[in-house]
Amino acid sequence: MNTTSSEKHVPDSENESNTTEPDDTGSDSNKIWWRLLFMLILVVLYSVSRIVMSAAVIFQFFWVLFTDEPNEPLLKLGQSLATYTYQIIRYLTFNSEERPFPFDSDWPSGAPE
Repeated sequence: MNTTSSEKHVPDSENESNTTEPDDTGSDSNKIWWRLLFMLILVVLYSVSRIVMSAAVIFQFFWVLFTDEPNEPLLKLGQSLATYTYQIIRYLTFNSEERPFPFDSDWPSGAPE
């Protein structure tokens, strides 16, 4: 089909779409706004996890001070919180598309993969 610079292309059918609009179900702009919402929620969860981690660190310090050995449940909690904050930071910095707990994945139980 030859067109001159003054002619505009009009789609022949409903199947032919305009190239400025994305052809998937959600627009890219819409996806970015949804990501912003998830990012804001995760920033709050990150802040809460830092408070919990600080409490675990203090409690673990005093536990070791008085018993001379670490508290096993606190060791597991510390590792899972460290992994969780790592997952949050990866999502917030666009290094991962997988949303951390409670969205796309379960609560982490070990070291990051």
